[in-house]
Amino acid sequence: MNMIYNSPHYCVVEFSGFGDDGQHPAGGFEIMDKTLRREIFLGGQEAERFRASVQELIANEPSPEDIDEFLTGYTGLMTQPLVLH
Repeated sequence: MNMIYNSPHYCVVEFSGFGDDGQHPAGGFEIMDKTLRREIFLGGQEAERFRASVQELIANEPSPEDIDEFLTGYTGLMTQPLVLH
């Protein structure tokens, strides 16, 4: 588990090396919206697409506001309530 982004509005954690061999070969990402208190887990092909999009975004040297705007595109998919463990 590796936190790859943390702002006042979002947190993104990358997971790797978990599950069975065929399950989530690309690892996964958990994207948390701190304002809405919702999160989503992306695994498999979704994780691969997210990773590629993030690499493209980073290549353009984005500001934190640009990254937050990018992550806003995932808020409509966030259905899991964000709770403390």
